[in-house]
Amino acid sequence: MGGESQPDFLRQIVVACALIEREGRLLAARRKEGGAFPGKWEFPGGKIEPGETPEECLVREVREELGVHVEIVRPLTPAFHRYPFLGVTLHPFLSRIVSGEILRHVHEAIQWVLPDEIESLDWLEADLPVLREYRALAGKSRG
Repeated sequence: MGGESQPDFLRQIVVACALIEREGRLLAARRKEGGAFPGKWEFPGGKIEPGETPEECLVREVREELGVHVEIVRPLTPAFHRYPFLGVTLHPFLSRIVSGEILRHVHEAIQWVLPDEIESLDWLEADLPVLREYRALAGKSRG
């Protein structure tokens, strides 16, 4: 009893998320009011279904959320974050749009941001390690 670092009842989800680049900018999506984490910025993506690879999930979720088809450029480092009620494992992928026009099916807003502007947005805590890795990579590619 006592001292456990993680309660057994903590819900765990595993998600794939897309860091979509276009012309040196990164796509950020703001969550709608009324749901979990309202108004927070995030990367498009969602829960990996049973039997689905993270890559398959990413392509499906981006198509469902934004109405576009993406291709994966490269995987980034998976990250884990523990909220008080939820553990989230993120499988992030650097991606680019190959067809379609962006539609906002599930987000309140979409914004294309420069790497230096990323931290000015109020991101979900689970996305912060992914953002740090992205900024480090973006800095290397410009330097």
